[in-house]
Amino acid sequence: MCSVFKIKIQMLYSKIEGEGKPFIIMHGFLGMSDNWKTLAGQYVEAGFQVHILDLRNHGRSFHSDEWSYEAMVQDVFEYCQANQLTRIDILGHSMGGKVAMLFATTHPEIVDKLIVADIGPRFYKQHHQDILAGLNAVDFSVKPSRNDVEAIVAQYVPDFGTRQFLLKNLYWKEPGQLAFRFNLEVFNNNLDAIGKALAADLVFNNPTLFIRGGDSGYILDADFDSIRQHFPNVKFETIPNAGHWLHAENPKMFFEMTTEFLKE
Repeated sequence: MCSVFKIKIQMLYSKIEGEGKPFIIMHGFLGMSDNWKTLAGQYVEAGFQVHILDLRNHGRSFHSDEWSYEAMVQDVFEYCQANQLTRIDILGHSMGGKVAMLFATTHPEIVDKLIVADIGPRFYKQHHQDILAGLNAVDFSVKPSRNDVEAIVAQYVPDFGTRQFLLKNLYWKEPGQLAFRFNLEVFNNNLDAIGKALAADLVFNNPTLFIRGGDSGYILDADFDSIRQHFPNVKFETIPNAGHWLHAENPKMFFEMTTEFLKE
């Protein structure tokens, strides 16, 4: 007598809207699909079937001790298989852009066009220490209110916009008990993973768009040549007077640049 064990694949949480060409959107570190809700609706109106994902250890997706770009790419691949997505366009911001780059270079048979928002394929050293210090300073065992949490985080993160972005992750785990949706413990233990460079031999030959914020230092002119080595069919755009959250600071220009590229 033999037994058959089925391994259950943990599937990413997503919001799917619209009809047309499948278009996957992936958020950055400490973000979630909700950050892209407004733009997603505009892409739907432009004729796309939009899939905004929560990557592992973020948003409403599952938590896992394994947190790497390879694991996140495998999650997206399994998501595409489960949803029968055989040809897609894909967009990723920051950490999500790193996932999108690795996905496109390892699964080019699935990706028609790639959009990367304000991140490059090079290595980035740790620069989230103040943010993580603020998040770790919150003691949920004393059942703080939302205002209490914000006051604690504000001591480490003075920028209002960044703080509001982070606090979108607060939710009521149970009545009277707030928590963060993301897996802070895993991030604390493996923060180096977020800055990992794309392997030198990986190449994606299909049309690619890199968009940077004019006031952001994540993509420099000096990075263009190395980006072309990975993405020879690349186009560069800059949104003036925008920082790292360029899609939130100037959503109109971001939408126009991306839809023009997607419809070329």
